[in-house]
Order: sequence, then structure tokens, then C-alpha cells
Amino acid sequence: MLTLKEANFQDIQKEYDFVREIPENENGFTNAYFGASFDEFAHFCLPQMIAWSEGRDLPNGFVPETFYFLWEKDEIVGQFRIRHYLCPSLIEGGGHIGYFIRKDKRNRGLGKKGLLLTLEKAREIIPEDEIYLRTLKDNPASLRVMLSAGGCIHHEDGEHYYVRIQKQKLAQ
Repeated sequence: MLTLKEANFQDIQKEYDFVREIPENENGFTNAYFGASFDEFAHFCLPQMIAWSEGRDLPNGFVPETFYFLWEKDEIVGQFRIRHYLCPSLIEGGGHIGYFIRKDKRNRGLGKKGLLLTLEKAREIIPEDEIYLRTLKDNPASLRVMLSAGGCIHHEDGEHYYVRIQKQKLAQ
């Protein structure tokens, strides 16, 4: 069974181990905590994740962002992030949701299931009528995940597809 849990101190060791596996930038998903030691993660990174989810200590131009870990039984297999509302840089940028599935867990439907769980949470958080997502054109697996979760390609540029999911189409 899959569950989403917000970043928290109770699961710090497993969260740290997982975040340590996320590349600095893979397919447009960035990991600002790449290379952090456990001490840095415990005293800076995780407190920052929690503060940002509460809208505290945000850098200029940032919006609140909640970090969720996707758990399969007692193992973290993915990370999903919900940016609570759009600002100009997110409209043509990363949008509301970003996600990463551990490499050895890919091609098992975890991205789609995790995105569906995240969309349930996003429905309550995001004030806009559409959920904005973006993926690189050379990442067809991510595009398939977004489309299978109810998204449609809104537009594209040379590098990205911009996908929108209508909130009203999400299950109540």
C-alpha cells in the first residue's frame, strides 16, 4: 500500500537516506539538498522543508511548498512537492507539482499512483482552478504519468510540455 507523508522529524533517517539518492537535477527535478551531510539535513534541510510548507522563511520570490514522501510499506520510494499557489516564475516554470521516483522503483506505476495521491492533497491546498505541471520533452514516462492522471497538454516550447489538470475533474 502506498501512502504520502509530509516531511517530518520522526522519519528523519529514512528521509535523509532517500534525499541523498536524488540527483542534484534529473529531468528537471532539482534537489537543493544534494550532498548534505546528515547533520546538515537534520539542522538545516529538514527544518527548511517544514518551514517552507508553513510559509515561513521563504526566499524572495518563493511560495509555500510542501514536501511529501511516497512510502511503500516502510520504504520511501518517491518525493512529491506541492507549491501552494502560482507566482509568475511558476506559471511558465515548474508549476504546482514536482516529483521524483527512485530509479530502482520506476516502471511500476508508482509515479501515477503517487501523483494521484498528491492531487488529492493539492485539491485542498491550491486555490487555482487548474493544477499546473511541466515535464521535459525527453521524459515521455513523466508525460504519460501526467496524462494518465487526467492532464492534458496545454502548450509546449522547445524543451517542455506544459500540462494542466482541471481541479473539478479530480475525485471529490
